[in-house]
Amino acid sequence: MNIKLFRLLALCVVSVLSIAHSYALTISDSEINSAWKLPLGKRIAYWAESFVGMPYDTDPLGEYVRRDVIVYDDRVDCMYHVFRSVELALSHNSEEAISAALDKRFITRGMLDSNGKVINYQDRFQYGEDMIDSGKWGREITSNLGTVVKIKGSRGRDFVSIIPKDNIDMDVVRKLKSGDIVFFVKQPDRRVVGEIVGHIGIIKKDSEGVYLIHASGIKGKNKSGMVTEVSFVDYIRSMGFAGIRVTRFEQ
Repeated sequence: MNIKLFRLLALCVVSVLSIAHSYALTISDSEINSAWKLPLGKRIAYWAESFVGMPYDTDPLGEYVRRDVIVYDDRVDCMYHVFRSVELALSHNSEEAISAALDKRFITRGMLDSNGKVINYQDRFQYGEDMIDSGKWGREITSNLGTVVKIKGSRGRDFVSIIPKDNIDMDVVRKLKSGDIVFFVKQPDRRVVGEIVGHIGIIKKDSEGVYLIHASGIKGKNKSGMVTEVSFVDYIRSMGFAGIRVTRFEQ
């Protein structure tokens, strides 16, 4: 079975099982290795798309953190969705994906006990802005895409540079590539715990357009959120964020 047909069938399964709220994505080593033939950015988008239809993780902490595990593909929030998509894209098999996670999800490095449980999730990235500044989640390309402005920062940052919503024109959109990670920046008066980034998603670009793949939902609420793939332009038009920052992994 070719990989596109396999994924199409998998997405059909997602739709059925998500209704029953019992879906867990199964990813084989052979599929991880097969996806390696794609360029890195397209691999990231491929894995991001594989989660489309998956229920949103409403646990404020994140179920993967609460369970002290690396892999919990039953429900995902926007951060785990980005984590997992990138980790799979950087790997040839599931073991390499776990190693990538231990490197990238943590400010230093993650550690596992003898049962495979994470013992230092307190050292994880909890804020999108920290992911950007670490350099572990690609090179920031925000200023290369469009005109930036400075807005008030927080948590030790006097300001951050963003492309404001009104500056995200078609020239910016055309410069985006598959696999780019978009960090949506909150207005300063809407921040709750000093967070600058309020949401994260991954770009998919093809001959038909530019799409945002993201885990959409509300933490702590009994809402029917899920991973969706939407027009990036349409999302920008209706979003309540101040603007964006963008990172990109180089091949």
